[in-house]
Amino acid sequence: MKIIIAGAGEVGFHLAKLLSYESQAITLIDSKKESLMYADSHLDIKVIKGDATSIAILKEARINDTELFIAVTASETTNITACVLAKQLGASQTIARISNTEFIDMKEEVGFARFGIDELISPESLAADEIELLLKQSVFNDTYAFEDGALTMLGLNLSRTAIIVGKSIKEAAKLMPEVHFVPIAIQRFGTHLTIIPRGDTVLKEGDHVVFMTSKGGDEELCKLTGKIRTDIKNVMILGGGRIGSKAARGLTNSKFKIKLIEKEKDRAFDLADDLPDTLVINGDGRNVELLEEENIQDMDAFISVTGNSETNIMSCLVAKSKGVKKTVALVENIDYFELSHSIGIDTIINKKLLAANSIFRHIRRGEVVAMTKLNNMDAEILEFIVKPTSKICNKRIKDLDFPISAIIGGVVRNGEGITALGDFKVQSEDRIVVCSLRQSIKKVERFFF
Repeated sequence: MKIIIAGAGEVGFHLAKLLSYESQAITLIDSKKESLMYADSHLDIKVIKGDATSIAILKEARINDTELFIAVTASETTNITACVLAKQLGASQTIARISNTEFIDMKEEVGFARFGIDELISPESLAADEIELLLKQSVFNDTYAFEDGALTMLGLNLSRTAIIVGKSIKEAAKLMPEVHFVPIAIQRFGTHLTIIPRGDTVLKEGDHVVFMTSKGGDEELCKLTGKIRTDIKNVMILGGGRIGSKAARGLTNSKFKIKLIEKEKDRAFDLADDLPDTLVINGDGRNVELLEEENIQDMDAFISVTGNSETNIMSCLVAKSKGVKKTVALVENIDYFELSHSIGIDTIINKKLLAANSIFRHIRRGEVVAMTKLNNMDAEILEFIVKPTSKICNKRIKDLDFPISAIIGGVVRNGEGITALGDFKVQSEDRIVVCSLRQSIKKVERFFF
């Protein structure tokens, strides 16, 4: 696939890096020479210095035979303009990064597709949505919802007291009268090994296990793993930028009680006006005395989303030391993912990964409608729509010659999530959620052509 990425910033570079691993033909456009030099020396891609809204530059990048144009510069206006031009010049599909989430909310009404923009993404909005889902599923470290929660991916670490530790997947399933969950990936403690589990796979202490659940699966997992579900009501957010303010707005709408700490005085006053149901505090959240004055010990969750990764990590550690149950830190360095659980932070989120997950489904073959990469694992979860011509259509799962390093985690049929087992017969229009190691993705895609 020929892909052009406009913008060599953090999101653009990360996308180019991931896509270059997939042997895609990538062209990266940016007006800053330094950003391009770094990308050119580290990645197997083509780089062009120039303005992505220049018709001459787009033609130099051979926009006329480009299958996907992604505009992720820091300028929302540049991204929208570049996508409109790219579409008119022959690009098959366009994606624009935006910061004004009104555009996403009013996408159909405004009709961006008529202008030539097929998809709008906001990394900040994705991060805020991720935070809200994490707080609603507070027991779990990783979450992702498919089809408005018909199926939900949930990840957790197995403690020594979990009754499924030492049992095989088959044995664990027999512990519940009805099973509404399927383990789809395991990372062994202290290793980078990602396992796609089978019936005889034995669960061990310290395993990070990712499950696909239908309705009621989260309650079953709590019982089997010894996790105690606690309602989160009081939340403190450090950082009043785009992510912090959007998260605060969404959480107050969901009846959470929010305290938001913002260092910049003018910004704090603006937030107080914009967020009437949020208590906005002007102060430096790195100051432990301030956190204690604002009763951090009474908070159920602490979310740190300032522009500084180290501040976010350290403030979450302080919150954890004060007894806060759930901590979430925004980080820019993906390498920090490996440290999160070992140093005591519950969840780390990264805008680059969230944006990449949102964009990657446009690169996958077959009718892929959703996709997420598992944090710190060499696996992807993809949601496919079954067509009448798909190889998988009208077949039972156990009759499929499915790759051993992939697993069907669940099916959404008529809006209902189903944890499908071997005798389940796939039908046209089913939405199938698959977890696969990267080396098997192309084989999986062939089932859905």
